[in-house]
Order: sequence, then structure tokens, then C-alpha cells
Amino acid sequence: MTRQILHVDQNCFYASVEMQRHPALRDRPLAVCGRQEDRHGIVLAANYLARPRGVRTGMAVWQARQLCPELAVLPPDMAEYIRFSRLAREIYGDYTDRVEPFGLDECWLDVTGSAGLFGGPMAVAREIRERVGFELGLTVSIGVADNKITAKLASDYRKPDAITRIGPDNYRELVYPLPVEALLYVGPATARKLRAIGISTIGRLACCPEATLVGRLGKMGAVLRRFANGLDDTPVLRSDHIPNVHSVGNSATTPRDLRDEDDVRLMLLLLAESVCSRMRELAARCTTVELSVRDADLRSFLCQRKLPRPSCASRELADTALELFRERYRWSRPVRSIGLRGSGLVEAVPEGQLSLYAEDRRREKWERIDAAVDRLRQRYGYLSIRRARLDVHPELGRLNVRDDHVVHPVGYFGR
Repeated sequence: MTRQILHVDQNCFYASVEMQRHPALRDRPLAVCGRQEDRHGIVLAANYLARPRGVRTGMAVWQARQLCPELAVLPPDMAEYIRFSRLAREIYGDYTDRVEPFGLDECWLDVTGSAGLFGGPMAVAREIRERVGFELGLTVSIGVADNKITAKLASDYRKPDAITRIGPDNYRELVYPLPVEALLYVGPATARKLRAIGISTIGRLACCPEATLVGRLGKMGAVLRRFANGLDDTPVLRSDHIPNVHSVGNSATTPRDLRDEDDVRLMLLLLAESVCSRMRELAARCTTVELSVRDADLRSFLCQRKLPRPSCASRELADTALELFRERYRWSRPVRSIGLRGSGLVEAVPEGQLSLYAEDRRREKWERIDAAVDRLRQRYGYLSIRRARLDVHPELGRLNVRDDHVVHPVGYFGR
């Protein structure tokens, strides 16, 4: 049986929610932006009145104001966006139990088994579009196809407030002329590699020999070629499916630039405490530590190191990350943001044999201390107990990196 997959994308989601909450701003260019005083001053979403003026996601707020002086700027309210996202998914759930989120504003729906009850997949798409508009006051673009990748291409094909069907009869006509960047998981770096060998459209990617793509992109080259040919058998996961977690991370853009190694050490301790706390909630330890750093000129790098033994000790993760930082960073510029991730998670089972090595006994001691701190924070609040070192720099040391975080879309391959 041919699958019937929908991809529903809520248009300008953050901005659209804010226009619902502030009706007086519906006819004005509007952008949802991070707080400039916290150094998160970038555009998170812009409505369709701001976009023709050049306002784009990721742009600095001051740049957006230069392009559009009458721009209305509002801070993000993640709790409200999550509420609207859940309300939309309740609507989708009336048509199928196979609803897979792709971030707060996008979902795949597998209506193969239920579309016949409503008159077919296009009828389902029209009904969802009407209900989201009437019940939530938001517009959606919906793609209809026989797989997830093509359905997303279809939802991106026409915006806003549109339904597009892409099938075998019109696939080449609609998809082949699109730029290669329109394909899911062809980012800027991959696009540059493809354009370097003359591949600028999805059609050229679909016709390129697989061996050429594998030689250029590795195994991902074969995957992207299948996607370009409209081939994808990835299932839409049930709404109650919980994917296996393979890594836990936290990052922070600091209130001020990090000027020396003491600043970096302090931030790594804060991040490590948050990451390790989450790992203990999952009853897991990590086998690899990953460090990401972005300097004041927004240049960044990512590196990682394998741990000698699985660990969820914040001291060990912070020390390992600091070693990576010392090896890679040369202090030509101050650091603007820093991130720490524990990956390669394994089950935190008790050790079957006592260790005679001092470093293993230290790790076990650190983990017991961290667990005791977790219990105190659960009862009295996250900032109720802190390392004395953090009081040296109060503006950094009083950050709550565990709770003050940004919600990011989930990864397509992250399972």
C-alpha cells in the first residue's frame, strides 16, 4: 500500500503566536527576538510583513531595526509557544496517532490508515488547515506525499497558508529544478561541496552517480541521492514514542565575553553540573566529552575526547573539556559562547568489581557528591547550593544554565 504522509509547518510560528496575543500588531512588521541585555539579541522569527524588508531569522536585532525602523520587537515566550504546539498536535491527533514532531512548529503525520475515513489525504490536509486557522488563529503550509522527505519539500514549496501535493506524476517537474539546499539535511557546508562538483539542483543530485557522491560526502552521499530521487522509507513515529537518548548537552551565551582560562573553567563547571544532572535522571553515563566554542567574531569549533571509563561526574567532564579547550584555543579573541555535551550514553550500572585505581575511586566519590547535590537542589532549588569558586565572578556564577535554556528542534537522524 502506498503511504500517505503529511508534513504540517506552522508559518512564522513564534511571530504568528505573538500576533494572536497582540492583535494591534497584526498589521505591522513584527519580530520575536532574544533579549539584547542577555546578549541573545538575534531575530528568532519574523512575520511576513517584516520579511520583504529584509528581516531574517538569525539576524542581529540592530540590523533588523536598520532595515525596518518600524519593526515591532517582542521577547520570546517559550511556555506559550509550547502550549500552542500542543494544541496543534491535539488537532492532528484527531486524524492519526502517528504524529512525529520536528521541532515545535513542524510535524509529520502518517494518515495511510485513516485518510479513507475523511475522503483522502488532500481532504485531511484541507480540514487540518481550516481547523488550525479557526481554532488557533494560525496558518499552516502542508505537504502531501508518499514519504517524509518529499512531504517536507512539498510543505516548503508554497508558503504561507498552502497545500502542495508531490507525487510520482509531478515529482520531477516540481522538485528537480529546486536548489539543492531545499533538500532536508543539505546544509551550507554540504551545499558548497556539491556545488564544487557542479551539483546545484536536486535534479542534478538525483542523477549523479552514487560512487561520486560517496567519494565526496561519505555514506551521507548515498542517503542524499535517495532523498533527491524521492525515496525514503523512514517511518513516522507514534506520538507516544520516546526515542533513545544518545547524548545530553548544554550551551550558554554568557552575559559577558570570557576573557581568560578562569572564566572558561567556571562556565565549564556550570555546564558540566547541568549535563551530569540530566544524565543521572536518565540513569546513564557518557563515554565521550564534546566541547563547542564560539569566539567574539562568531568563529566556532567543535572537538571531542573519549573518556577512559563511562562517567557522569561533573568534575571529570569539566576537566576533560578544559583540556580540550587548552589544546585548541589560542586566545586571539575572547569567547562569546561555550557548550558541553556528554555523548555515547550507556546505562549507569553498578560496577561489578571494586577498582584499585585512585582515579576510579575519585570518579566514584565525585559522582556520589554530585548525586547529593542533586537531592538538595530538587528540594530547595537549583541555586540553593553552589561551588564556592562561582562567587569569584557573580555575573557568571549565578547563571542557571540547567533551567535557562533554549528549545531546539529535534534531529531527523537522532534516534
